Amino acid sequence: MQLRRLTLATALASGSVIFANFALAAGDVQRGAIIAKRWCASCHVVTSDQASASADAPSFFDIAQRRTDRKKLGNFLMDPHPPMPDMHLSRKEIDDIVSYIRSLDPRPQPPPEPEGKDKELPKKG
Repeated sequence: MQLRRLTLATALASGSVIFANFALAAGDVQRGAIIAKRWCASCHVVTSDQASASADAPSFFDIAQRRTDRKKLGNFLMDPHPPMPDMHLSRKEIDDIVSYIRSLDPRPQPPPEPEGKDKELPKKG
């Protein structure tokens, strides 16, 4: 009986850690919107009620439809590239912005892939 309780407690604790890590990795959409309005709106259209921005910078709505992979979008934001300035965003701020951008895509989102798991290949024949 003691072993069963210990096993259950361990499983619950592990599940909590996994859920917390997933929540952190997903980013905060509302914080991402705040950061985008502060740092990105001078060049990009970041909200539907924004009147203008640079003609050369794609809107966040366009980016959401073109860049569907969270990891690639995050890597793009981490690597400073002209004409976009290096804003020295933290990893958490980048995750928040990526979550905000992904929330603007009207298409249904596939469930996230678990980290470290290989995709199952189709079976032959």
